[in-house]
Amino acid sequence: MKFGMFGGVRTNPGVDDGYHKGYNAYIDAVVEGERLGYYSNFIVEHHFTGAGQVSASLNLLSYLAAKTSRIRLGTAVVVLPWHNPVLIAEQVATLDLLSGGRFDFGVGKGYRHNEFEGFGIPIEEATERFEEAMTVIRKAWTSQGRFSHHGKRWQFDNIVVEPATTQKPHPPLWLAAGRTESLQYAAREGYSLFLDQFQTFEVILARLEIFRQALTAAGRTYGAMDVAVARGLFITRNEAEREAAIATRMKSQEVMNAFAFDVNQKTKSSMVSDSDLRTAAVEGLLLGTPEEIVEQLKTLEARGVGYVLLSSPAPGGLRIFAEEVMPAFT
Repeated sequence: MKFGMFGGVRTNPGVDDGYHKGYNAYIDAVVEGERLGYYSNFIVEHHFTGAGQVSASLNLLSYLAAKTSRIRLGTAVVVLPWHNPVLIAEQVATLDLLSGGRFDFGVGKGYRHNEFEGFGIPIEEATERFEEAMTVIRKAWTSQGRFSHHGKRWQFDNIVVEPATTQKPHPPLWLAAGRTESLQYAAREGYSLFLDQFQTFEVILARLEIFRQALTAAGRTYGAMDVAVARGLFITRNEAEREAAIATRMKSQEVMNAFAFDVNQKTKSSMVSDSDLRTAAVEGLLLGTPEEIVEQLKTLEARGVGYVLLSSPAPGGLRIFAEEVMPAFT
């Protein structure tokens, strides 16, 4: 089993120097994560929350590429409907070059209605914009010399993307998906799969099985590193700490669920957790003592999960995991 880190910077926008301190703390945590043996670090992209979330993930990863030497660096995800695909292709290729071929390109369609509204893009266009953007990006990385593209949203004539990517034919492609049709699309189109941190283990394993069946149908072979399961991590030593962790998670679940509904509270994303927030927390977290977490991970491993991305809001959580849980899987 391999373990990566997942999430982003935690800042305090209302405090003097809050952004600077938050970004510095995050950068230090990634550098420490490399020393502790984490395989990867994936960063989310969000906009317009007012909560200080990372908006320019590729910029931050370029800086991290210079501060590290071994850990893989990735996006989870770049929401393609909001971006010019040629500019993304150039930026990713540059990052892949600067990192020495350590970049993983995670992409998605997006799910937060307020972000689409902020960019003035109808969320109903997300799928078509995503698919055309990926067509352009793949063409940019695999064409010999100049290329053209004439689509519904984008028109490019006789252009060339520089530099070339270091990894060939391009960096690994990851797709965040949850609905059956999206899981099947990921398998059919050659993506590895992100499974989100908000669902219970039961839901995650059901989605994993849909993806595995779709891989077989597409003529692909499943590998344990083809799926990355994101999980929140709370290491607790007693019942009081456990209950406090559950309460913290329930509050964050409520906030994340609110982002995943439209303004009329009718349309929801596959990111929405179980409506019973306690169930979502208890049955979706890596929660408990290091020994209990080892057993939870062994259950996932037995079902074919070989790659887990961890998000821990507790100070020192990832260090404790590396020291007391990781050795059981090396």
